[in-house]
Amino acid sequence: MALVEDVKTGALKRYYFLRAAVSVAWIAAVVAVGAGNPLAAGVLLVAYPAWDALANAMDARANGGFKANPPQTFNVAVSLLVAGAVLVALQADPRRVLTVFGVWAAFAGLLQLVAGVRRWRSVGAQWPMVLSGAQSMLAGAFMIAASLGANPHPPTAVAVAPYAAFGAFYFLLAGISLALKARKTA
Repeated sequence: MALVEDVKTGALKRYYFLRAAVSVAWIAAVVAVGAGNPLAAGVLLVAYPAWDALANAMDARANGGFKANPPQTFNVAVSLLVAGAVLVALQADPRRVLTVFGVWAAFAGLLQLVAGVRRWRSVGAQWPMVLSGAQSMLAGAFMIAASLGANPHPPTAVAVAPYAAFGAFYFLLAGISLALKARKTA
């Protein structure tokens, strides 16, 4: 039984570090090309939730499958829908992109919080994921409020970069927490 838990913990730790690295790379791409190129910014804005869908699918598969991980499984579907909604918003009314991201951040944060609490019991060291989920819900509310404001300029990918940065930070903390926990038990 301990071997199975170690494999799950190892896979989860690698997953958290991968999520942090991809978020940092996304932020770097936003700063490098997305800030001045609307087409690149649009691609990056669609890619962010699409990557989240892929990452949640990888997480669910590595940790017992889709049936054993309802929050991640549901998040896959939601993130794919959000990628499509971002694409539609970019074409219809770019100011609504932040609304879409806000709704998604709030909902995905709730799912992340639920996954963190569920895993805390079996794997431990999930406090960064619980905090991240709560922060994501709050960030979502702020994005929605900002998107409904009177600002006539559509937001750019740079407006979402702080949200991605906090996500990277929490994923990095979660990976470090699992690594430290593994050291203590070794």
